[in-house]
Amino acid sequence: MIWNTMMGTSILSIPWGIKQAGFTTGLCVIVLMGLLTLYCCYRVVKSRSMISSLDTTTWEYPDVCRYYFGSFGQWSSLLFSLVSLIGAMIVYWVLMSNFLFNTGEFIFNFIHHINDTDSVLSTNDSNPVICPSAKNGGHPDNGSMIIFYANDTGVQQFEKWWNKSKTVPFYLIGLLMPLLNFKSPSFFSKFNILGTVSVLYLIFLVTFKAVRLGFHLEFHWFTPTDFFVPEIRFQFPQLTGVLSLAFFIHNCIITLLKNNKNQENNVRDLSIAYMLVTLTYLYIGILVFASFPSPPLSKDCIEQNFLDNFPSSDILSFIARIFLLFQMMTVYPLLGYLARVQLLGHIFGDIYPSIFHVLVLNLIIVGAGVIMACFYPNIGGIIRYSGAACGLAFVFIYPSLIYIISLYQEERLTWPKLIFHTIIIILGLANLTVQFFM
Repeated sequence: MIWNTMMGTSILSIPWGIKQAGFTTGLCVIVLMGLLTLYCCYRVVKSRSMISSLDTTTWEYPDVCRYYFGSFGQWSSLLFSLVSLIGAMIVYWVLMSNFLFNTGEFIFNFIHHINDTDSVLSTNDSNPVICPSAKNGGHPDNGSMIIFYANDTGVQQFEKWWNKSKTVPFYLIGLLMPLLNFKSPSFFSKFNILGTVSVLYLIFLVTFKAVRLGFHLEFHWFTPTDFFVPEIRFQFPQLTGVLSLAFFIHNCIITLLKNNKNQENNVRDLSIAYMLVTLTYLYIGILVFASFPSPPLSKDCIEQNFLDNFPSSDILSFIARIFLLFQMMTVYPLLGYLARVQLLGHIFGDIYPSIFHVLVLNLIIVGAGVIMACFYPNIGGIIRYSGAACGLAFVFIYPSLIYIISLYQEERLTWPKLIFHTIIIILGLANLTVQFFM
């Protein structure tokens, strides 16, 4: 259950993060961030037991924060929780726009017998891989590039009304806005199994593609080449930002573990879950990065959503996009409901004060998603900013600070523990700060 809950949209950006960090550095960063976030999550799980004077069996993590930091702890935990929720909803809107666009393009191209790989930089084989972000003078072999000029009026009209950033994000409003105004999300929670199915299908997809494409690796520690990135790159904090959200479950881990029949196994089960998540990210990241065909394409062509490296005409990728689109359309109202519960519930004491309040909140959230899908459709950037921000509080600062305070109150605080947990807090601050300089 923890693995299924933690697996989210970040999995699509892991190969891009590895590319930004360098292959060897990226793999090391994933393992180290997995261990660090696991330890901080362990501290969250143990935080209630550090309060011996009260019965904390029904407490959630915001209650623990309120106990140690007063109303500031309660409201700041609410703020950062909303950052993670709304950040996830923005990423969902960008991805749903992407998947809906590619689905429509697949259907149009299939009906009109258009080969969409002709218009972008791509490989010329039975398993085409494309480089949508290739610029003039890019590294890939020019022999693999064919430019397609479409003068057909029907194609031009389609491109006018079916545009990834100008029209499709607005079409989603008609589909999703009514779903956000439901009083209860119980209907959508029945589709949670789609999350597991989607991740398993992605694992199958990258395995199949890797077998067909083969591995393409060269190791250059510091110097980039025409087709390969160095093993160590100074953009690796972009990956740590993505992983802050990819490994983020700290605000709801206590709730999830309450369902465990054998409470004494909580730490063991949490460790196993983090190991499975880490192995899944490593598997997806290694196979996508290693099998990316270089040459003729450069590893720098790996997109922030690795599915964008497969043309819309690719059947297996089309199925993946359909799966993910439907899954996200069922999860999106759930995230909206959680945001409504946390914000309106705290402010008005009622999660549905009136249709006007709910509509205004939903318009703000949907508006943010549409604006980002139109002007900044970079899921890697959105994930790393929101991940580093909410991770600062829930992953790095609160668990470490609460542990330091509880040890101090019990007169068990030692210098090594103080220094170690202070370093964790500093790492969290550095992780957020450096995102704005990358």
